[in-house]
Amino acid sequence: MSCPLIANADVIRITRVDQCGNPVCGDDNSFVAECFSSIAMNNNVDDGDDIEYKAANGTVCGYKKACPTFRGFDMELNIFSVSPEILELLTGQPVVLGFDGTPIGVDTCGVACKTGFALELWAEVLGEECAEGAEGQWLYFLLPWITNGLLGDLEVGSEAVTLQVTGATRAGGSWGVGPYNVMPIDAAGTPGPMLTPLDSSCHRRIFLTTTPPPTPSCEYQPVVCNSMSLV
Repeated sequence: MSCPLIANADVIRITRVDQCGNPVCGDDNSFVAECFSSIAMNNNVDDGDDIEYKAANGTVCGYKKACPTFRGFDMELNIFSVSPEILELLTGQPVVLGFDGTPIGVDTCGVACKTGFALELWAEVLGEECAEGAEGQWLYFLLPWITNGLLGDLEVGSEAVTLQVTGATRAGGSWGVGPYNVMPIDAAGTPGPMLTPLDSSCHRRIFLTTTPPPTPSCEYQPVVCNSMSLV
């Protein structure tokens, strides 16, 4: 049995999804970054109403604890990068283009509630022996559908600036096994998509992998359709 310990967050990948939670294939639909400080995944839960029967003399005749309803995760991502590409993917706000068509900025026009993104996180782990030929081990997190991306309050001064983006996960997406190679699919460690699709009722998946994270870049990355299997 494995007993991984999280050492530190390493790399994130943001992927555009459509209004139904499907990954959007083609150019300019993902971004890989390492310039972030933290990601919070806070439970959003309705505690429900307890049922209690209390007699006139104060005796409790019957009691049933309410079953909480899990609504999803409220996500908070703190990043240092002001890359127009990653801000556009996270918030759905339009980019500002330079004379050569290169993104040089981003507008803020409201909350783009009909857009969304998937977030993947690779965190380095301790306490695990690497399999032969493996480059390392990571704990892999997947939030397949996040909506309502919003850039938080911004103060620019003499100190380092951190941007906070908030959002909320949704169930009912169509990530399936995903469009990327994120785990070994045989004893040789061959990278491939997830072996089992993520159920549409799920908000998150976490597993240990020896497949390395993607290389960070300062520009959009393509999402390739022909490697994707959606369920």
